[in-house]
Amino acid sequence: MMKQTNPRDQKTSQKGPKTQKPKKMQRARLRAGALSLALLLVGAAALLTLCAVTDHLEQKNGWRRDMSFNEMTTQSETTLEVLREIKYPVHIYALFSKGNEDQPLLELLNRYAAESDLITWEQTDIGLNPLLLERYRTSSSEDVITNNSLIVTCDDTSRFRVLGPQDFISYSYDVEEGVYSLGGLTYESSITAAIRYVTQETIPRAMLLQGHGELDADSTAAFASLIESNDVEVGYYNIRAQDIVLFPEDLLVILSPTKDLGDDELVIIQDFISQGGSILMTCDFTDPVADMPNWASLMRYYGFLPKEGLVVASEEEPYTYYDENRIYLLPAMQSTEITADLVAAGANALLLAGSRGFAMPEESDRDLSTSAVLTSGSRAYLRVITDSTTTLAQQEGDEMGPFALALQARRITTDGYVSRAFICGCSTILTSATIWSMTDSQELIVRVLEYLLNMEPVELEIIPKVAMRPQLSPRSATLGTALAVALPVIVFAVAAVVLVKRKNL
Repeated sequence: MMKQTNPRDQKTSQKGPKTQKPKKMQRARLRAGALSLALLLVGAAALLTLCAVTDHLEQKNGWRRDMSFNEMTTQSETTLEVLREIKYPVHIYALFSKGNEDQPLLELLNRYAAESDLITWEQTDIGLNPLLLERYRTSSSEDVITNNSLIVTCDDTSRFRVLGPQDFISYSYDVEEGVYSLGGLTYESSITAAIRYVTQETIPRAMLLQGHGELDADSTAAFASLIESNDVEVGYYNIRAQDIVLFPEDLLVILSPTKDLGDDELVIIQDFISQGGSILMTCDFTDPVADMPNWASLMRYYGFLPKEGLVVASEEEPYTYYDENRIYLLPAMQSTEITADLVAAGANALLLAGSRGFAMPEESDRDLSTSAVLTSGSRAYLRVITDSTTTLAQQEGDEMGPFALALQARRITTDGYVSRAFICGCSTILTSATIWSMTDSQELIVRVLEYLLNMEPVELEIIPKVAMRPQLSPRSATLGTALAVALPVIVFAVAAVVLVKRKNL
């Protein structure tokens, strides 16, 4: 006899499998979701790790491409050559507070470090690391260490150089407007020059004489900065202080003294010269040479014979003076050992804002060779300036030119050494950054240093980067306009093709 099944029980039994199936599916979905989430997290972690590793390798090896408009972080072949030649480790402190970094500058430092294993750098805040102020303090007022600066150091040579914000910008002078404008960014040239300076095994030294009314440290700050940037160390020398020894390899710089040398001081300088020491001098027209016999004697030793008075250009020679001011002389540059390459390159534009004249050199003894480097016009004349002088117009009895305005000399001393000297009748050609911006004075100064110190020329021809983004022109906007028109047209064309296909389905 068959057992009769209760319909309610049958309904219940049929219901069981239906509830179990969704639970299995739900568990399967949860497992699949958990697996997907795990894979997603692993993938995300892998991508983050890959990004971090790639970023580290980009910075370490300099792989990141410079996409800036002025190629700010792209290094020149000159820099690469300097980095290949350095022998000692260089460490650079980038003084920036957090959040105020100069990112292009830091990126450029990354590229220096990537190019040479001897270059390292770190960022630090001078407020959090005040010991740097003491460790790298200098006597120059130009080298005040602040944030937004770099300190380039080399422990092996014990040398360092401070680069402030002013070292990363060049200015050009608009003669017509009489104003300065931003010329370019000099990050690379300044850093490369500093690296070269701190890694040189030996550095020549220029000692600026003090104690006789010469131009002081403030007046010569620009000059000191310029010669330091050309790998010459600058110091200040007071003979009577006797705390610094003057070596024959040094360059003695005497800039427009107004008090005479003492007899004992003259003997010390003569001993320096006899051992092959060289001298750079200026003698302004206001300097009382007639009252300084020892100073005059030192000049005569090299065949430098100063004239009394101010050189005034003649109206008949308008090409010899600037802007209708006949004491602003435009000297003629002669081809000498110092200036031959400048004359050949046409880099002979100079300005002497008031100058003393010297006698043109004549035949002298066989141990001395003296040549005029800069000369006045042939019709220039001398005006002796006194309290009663009321005019610069030529007067009867005024001595006529031409005059030497700068001279070079080479003397063989009694001890058989060669001593070199250079003199100029206008000190501003060495000390005025304004005149430098208008003329080729800096190039002349560098050549004078090379001559006096018998140095090999230092050529760091690194072009400053453009500081301002070029303005858009109709031509430069052509590509952008074409893209702005082309993109919508392409989108509409693709949409039209898709819609036509759907319509035909």
